[in-house]
Amino acid sequence: MEPVFDELQYCGRIDDRNAQAPLFTMPGSFVRMKFTGSSYVKAVVVNKTYYNESWVGVLLDQDQAKKKIDKEGQPVVLTLAENLEKGEEHMVTFFKRMDHSHEYAFLGFLLEYGARVLKAADLPRKKMEFYGDGVTAGEVSEATGYCGKPDPEHKGELSNAYFSYAWATARMLHARVHLVAQSGIALKDGTGYFMEGKRGMESCYTKVGFYGDNSESAKWDFHRYMPHVVVVAIGQNDAWPEDIMKEDDKGDKAGAWRERYKEWILSLRRLYPKAWIILTTTIQEHHSGWDRSIGKVCAELNDGRIVHFLYGENGRGTPGCVRVQEAMNMALELNGFINGLGDVWAD
Repeated sequence: MEPVFDELQYCGRIDDRNAQAPLFTMPGSFVRMKFTGSSYVKAVVVNKTYYNESWVGVLLDQDQAKKKIDKEGQPVVLTLAENLEKGEEHMVTFFKRMDHSHEYAFLGFLLEYGARVLKAADLPRKKMEFYGDGVTAGEVSEATGYCGKPDPEHKGELSNAYFSYAWATARMLHARVHLVAQSGIALKDGTGYFMEGKRGMESCYTKVGFYGDNSESAKWDFHRYMPHVVVVAIGQNDAWPEDIMKEDDKGDKAGAWRERYKEWILSLRRLYPKAWIILTTTIQEHHSGWDRSIGKVCAELNDGRIVHFLYGENGRGTPGCVRVQEAMNMALELNGFINGLGDVWAD
């Protein structure tokens, strides 16, 4: 089944300038297919790794699995599921578990001769979008024995966007979701940990990919996806290399950060004039001055559909990334907050 086959469904920011080989860069982006008459389903990809190992995710009906991509720069056939009942209908979702530590071109699915591809149910009408860092991307989320602890040693095999609070929130709300998230990223270029602090969200959020030569990365066409709810979770990695909010959240440097943050939120408002925009961070440890600054910006914007939200353990829940159990608790809190806003899903 070639990538352009009509019955395939795609979700997420995907670089599809080459429709025969759409490029998956963002965590949580996926292609899915409903089929019958095949005892297996396989995918063909061409992978490029920037750092860590490269793992991809598979949902086959209700079962989840991960697959490692071992080869670079050449087509690789991944067996996503086998020993299936040929007489039954199956749904396969092939998704990007990790952030832009790697990317892959999707060349299609393989099924047994005589198999049939069926029309799947439409994706949800409700739409969400998240901007964030590794917590939003589900970084190290599967290290379930490390709740409230620093991250264990890993090579990417423990990261899974499906278990991020972001995707979990969308599932609870029966919404589709785009995750625009990258481990270590801050707001401003020159801060945070992504690419050794060279690149921040303000220069990446309009692109389909974060890594590599940013000038060559495709620009995202924002008209293609108009979310009802946008969650902005930036303001944690900004404390590196200098924690300006801890030092003096009323000083000039803190004020300058708030102005940059405000400019970025206003740019999102111009892109999404009707959306609800939720400003927040996460439970990962950071100084409370960052959240006070975000709250101050929210008040200054004086926009009834731009709101500030804090989790119960905001900024003090864990020194490491957020694990599955912690992410589910975050999703429950965020779900409750969004439901409390009223009808946010009107077109």
